[in-house]
Amino acid sequence: MGISLGYNRYGKAECRMVHVDRSTPVHRITDVTVTGQLVGDFAATHLTGDNSKVIATDTQKNTVYALARQHGVGAPEEFALRMARYFVDGFEQVSGARQEVLQHSWGRISTTDAGPHDHAFVKDTGETRTTVVTKHGADEVVISGLTDLVVLKSTGSEFHGFPDVPFTSLVETDDRILATAVTARWRYLGTDVEWDKTFGSVRQAMLDTFALTHSLSLQQTLYAMGEAVLQGHPEVAEIRFSMPNKHHFLVDLSKWGLDNPNEVWYAADRPYGLIEASVVRDEAPPAPGAWEGVTGFI
Repeated sequence: MGISLGYNRYGKAECRMVHVDRSTPVHRITDVTVTGQLVGDFAATHLTGDNSKVIATDTQKNTVYALARQHGVGAPEEFALRMARYFVDGFEQVSGARQEVLQHSWGRISTTDAGPHDHAFVKDTGETRTTVVTKHGADEVVISGLTDLVVLKSTGSEFHGFPDVPFTSLVETDDRILATAVTARWRYLGTDVEWDKTFGSVRQAMLDTFALTHSLSLQQTLYAMGEAVLQGHPEVAEIRFSMPNKHHFLVDLSKWGLDNPNEVWYAADRPYGLIEASVVRDEAPPAPGAWEGVTGFI
């Protein structure tokens, strides 16, 4: 029985970088975490310890900072593509690259007297913008997304009609709180995209649909959100969601002679329902390997 080296890649994980754009008196900051990995002719280091073709992970880390200094950062998709192209096009032993960029959210402080401040910022919500770029030779695939987009509807949501099987205790309802933390990633059909504009438009389509859909299940809402994204964005091939159901339970106050007309709720931490699904454009070509390593998705 033979033994051989299988698929492999290596790189530097979670390089934190804050870039300050000082091109105008109104500064812009970009706070990112970059994980880069290379694929190529690196079998020798695994098999014999020969490192003559290994681009050190420390070198990859320094490249993040150097390219940001030389070209700025821009949209995370743009920066990830720049990193991937630098290594794949610039080194003979590198045949592929995977670059993941997480962009952390900051907002500008607005002062009482002067309005938005030129160089003072406040941390926004925990929402994070995400990008994964894979490049193999000339083939490039971009997957954009976001995590921890927390949304809630105080009405306009029902859940009933499920089977009453053994151990069922959930009471049917025609008026409940619907809340979730959206993690979504979508794959583009190419790289000729206005990244920031399209990201904002996709995000708004998801928010609009969540707000306006009268929900009979979180699954229905998820599909409607994905359908709206694909209908409005022909450059998107597919979108995948992972959405926990942040349960809210109506508190029974009858023991103390009080009614509770859907006003007082207990927000449960765990356990929680977890809904995951993809919404796919039928004619979109597949992208083998593009989703590899993107955790939390089916």
